[in-house]
Amino acid sequence: MRRIGIWMALGGLLLGTAACGGGSGGGSGGTAAKRTLAVGFTAEPANLDFTSTEGAAIPQALLVNVYEGLVKLDQDGRIQPLLAEKTEVSPDRKTYTFTLRKNVTFTSGAPFTADDVVFSLGRVRTDWKLKIKSQLDVIDKVDKKDDTTAVVTLKRPSNGFLYALATRLGAMFSRTGVADLANKPVGTGPYQLGSWKRGDSIRLDANPKYWGTKPAMSAVTLKYFKDATAMNNALLTGGIDVISSVQAPESLQQFADPNRFVTVEGTTNGEVVLSMNNGRPPFDDKKVRQAVRYAIDHKALLDTAWAGRGKLIGSMVPPTDPWYEDRAGDYPYDAAKAKELLGGKTYTVKMRIPNLPYAVASAQVVKSQLAQVGITADIEPLEFPARWLDVVFKQGDYDLSIINHVEPRDMGIFADKSYYFRYDNPEFGKLLASADEGSEQQQTDDLKQAAKLLSDDAAADWLFLFPNLMVAKKGVTGLPQNAIAESFDFTGLAKQ
Repeated sequence: MRRIGIWMALGGLLLGTAACGGGSGGGSGGTAAKRTLAVGFTAEPANLDFTSTEGAAIPQALLVNVYEGLVKLDQDGRIQPLLAEKTEVSPDRKTYTFTLRKNVTFTSGAPFTADDVVFSLGRVRTDWKLKIKSQLDVIDKVDKKDDTTAVVTLKRPSNGFLYALATRLGAMFSRTGVADLANKPVGTGPYQLGSWKRGDSIRLDANPKYWGTKPAMSAVTLKYFKDATAMNNALLTGGIDVISSVQAPESLQQFADPNRFVTVEGTTNGEVVLSMNNGRPPFDDKKVRQAVRYAIDHKALLDTAWAGRGKLIGSMVPPTDPWYEDRAGDYPYDAAKAKELLGGKTYTVKMRIPNLPYAVASAQVVKSQLAQVGITADIEPLEFPARWLDVVFKQGDYDLSIINHVEPRDMGIFADKSYYFRYDNPEFGKLLASADEGSEQQQTDDLKQAAKLLSDDAAADWLFLFPNLMVAKKGVTGLPQNAIAESFDFTGLAKQ
């Protein structure tokens, strides 16, 4: 057997506003007032059960902070040990042996053992309600060797397996702690649920029995805001300490005083996607989808909707993935070409979007640009997450939508024809399967081909890569430069 290194892999699906990853470590100290932190967010969880509820907001709040996995992603996308202090993989890449940390307990007091690994990974297959659970279909069996050793046997080699364990799919649950996941999370993490004021905030309190390095903050409050102005005002007036993701980039000048504020700008893996319903007219016609891509001036959209912050990528692959290729030039702005593809026809379509700032701002630009080529887009904002997830994601009742897909390495969502894109190309699925099972080089080559195929088919349009843009009070430390994991990891944050 050999020690596992960094594995490149595909991820799955996730929807919502940009989620941020962070560092680890930190220490306690300072007065009680200095050991609390308030962070502003836009999308509040509908409940606290990410095994049955879609959306970014739940793992953003709870993953790594309350729930831990055997491994986790750092802010550079590398797989790091967490509850498993060592991971070994067999030469045939089908058997993973996890050596677990000793003396780890859940917040309920129950010990964490290999039995919980067997239980948690088994629940993905039997109890999880999300489409992403199929990422772990590659598991053949999970066995307990002893209390601190769990062995996972795969049906075939999989480049994506260990990476999937670093997402919410790998979260470890107590065998006696799943009775009310929607309201009472029980994890092994550095924080535990303190309180939840629905419509307002979630408070996480430091776990006094945490097995690892204690977080610097004794409590973190996730404060939710309906609009960007309210969140900005909260930071300006001292109501919060951090804006987790700036929702009005044009307002950054308000925070230009270096004696009061610090700004962090980096990247995410959040692709802001203009979704097209491939399963019904007019977007079941490839030429119409291609016309949409030619009709959009992406640089003008980014400049107008998001103050030029972010990056044009033209695909479902961010630059932080090894198989990234710049596909922003595949469909250069060409209104005449768009009209030619439409053949003189005009259309009126439903653009149902989440009522989130980036989607609302982008939709106005898309509407204006499509109108120039004969497509009238009627914008209908839907409350996020509940209404958007029900109408667009679950029912597929839309023509166009705009959503920030934030889960790492999520190109595989296009391989599911029942997914809300309704994209169906068997060749795409074959490329993903080959990439997952093949060598590292084959994985890279196949995924580059897969991204090109998505682009050629105009399965969607990729408006821009969402930036990691944060603002905090001066003295807040540990803010992550990049945000390429599902979790907003609070363990590295401190306040002077």
